[in-house]
Amino acid sequence: MQDTSRATMLDLLGRQRADYIKHGEVDAATRIDRLDRAIALLVDHQQTLVEALSADFGHRSRHQSLFTDIAASIGPLKHAKKHLAGWMKPEKRKVDFPMNLLGARARIEYQPLGVVGVISPWNFPVNLTFTPLAGVLAAGNRCMIKPSEYTPATSQAMAELIAGAFDELEISVVVGGPQTGADFAGLPFDHLLFTGATSVARHVMRAAADNLVPVTLELGGKSPVIVGRSADIEKTTDAIMAGKMMNAGQICLAPDYVFVPKENVGEFVESTQRSVKKMFANLLENDDYTSIVNQRHFDRLNDYVEDAKQKGARVVEINPANEDFRQQPHHKIPPTLILDANDSMKVMQDEIFGPLMPVRTYDDLSEAVDYVNEHARPLGLYYFGSDEREQRRVLSHTTSGGVTVNDVIMHVAQEDLPFGGVGPSGMGAYHGRDGFKAFSHAKSIFTQSKIDLAGLVGLRPPYGEKIEKLLKTQIGK
Repeated sequence: MQDTSRATMLDLLGRQRADYIKHGEVDAATRIDRLDRAIALLVDHQQTLVEALSADFGHRSRHQSLFTDIAASIGPLKHAKKHLAGWMKPEKRKVDFPMNLLGARARIEYQPLGVVGVISPWNFPVNLTFTPLAGVLAAGNRCMIKPSEYTPATSQAMAELIAGAFDELEISVVVGGPQTGADFAGLPFDHLLFTGATSVARHVMRAAADNLVPVTLELGGKSPVIVGRSADIEKTTDAIMAGKMMNAGQICLAPDYVFVPKENVGEFVESTQRSVKKMFANLLENDDYTSIVNQRHFDRLNDYVEDAKQKGARVVEINPANEDFRQQPHHKIPPTLILDANDSMKVMQDEIFGPLMPVRTYDDLSEAVDYVNEHARPLGLYYFGSDEREQRRVLSHTTSGGVTVNDVIMHVAQEDLPFGGVGPSGMGAYHGRDGFKAFSHAKSIFTQSKIDLAGLVGLRPPYGEKIEKLLKTQIGK
């Protein structure tokens, strides 16, 4: 993939910003037209994108791609279109006494920022390009997109399709490798959204800081599952493994490790095996089971398993058809439980991004809560159980980007909830109205009364009794 030069990107950014300034306020009809074109692109070219995704992964479930990358992108765009008129309305705000009694008014108008940069990742390359576009376009912005070099076929397909549906001064895609990505992060955007690894985000934030570009960072981390004693184990493992095996675990919100009551660990393992078999009678030739994206990540995940074995873990490979994964045309890995996991193991130190599931046990729930709090704040947290007091304890005593109760991942699919991390798992949030606001400038507007309020209350020199009286009311207890 040939790099796009910094000079080319700077020129494009300058032309997008100049065109935005030239046309001024972006009316609702223009915003809706752009949203409609994005929706039509996904509907009309879904097969092209699905084939590109499969080519990049070696094998990727067609149904999963249609669900997670096509339908899950169309939903936010339609949601933005439906609610745009309400989002664009000025918000009335209160005016302080006595000006509120004499005709002064205050409001907030949401104004486009200008040009927003989007750096999208490889795991859901279509969804994590078009879902942000819902907020970016609804807010009336222009956009430059840098998709991942790890999914070159999908990145190229998006570049060509977007170029066919949008003028480059509305939306443009620049392709290239790490150098293009580094240069892109250093451009003087009006806002920059990055979705990816925390380690890369540090470089992105440093680059953006040179131009004081505000950033939204959608990262990841180790999202924990806490299984309460009141949980239905079968329903719990069905939900956990459906989330863990979607995209072969290559999801920023994938459940990364699970805490189970000590006395239930055997039941949990057996139920997990049954849950996997219900969904996947076989894995290697199963069109529903996705491959690991490349050799590097395949080797990394296998290294995690070997490292855990050497450090005393009990490894349970769930392989319903007893297939030989040593000979295969792709990079598939069977779902694997790592029991007795501890912090000396690599699998408990890094975000896994694969179908490996470390399992830890607890005697008292406080052990699980304390462990979560002793580590970096995660993007997601998942609690299973019917004990409302216990659920409240988990929710109030832990901090995470978002929470799903009695399921995993699903809070991200609720377009009316903001999606984002906290601390090392992210900065800022978007989706729905929160996305519209994230990519808008909230401009405060105060309209003074026709009455000379300043004169009436003595706010202008020479000062005297009027201001003394006013100050007593303002300063007094």
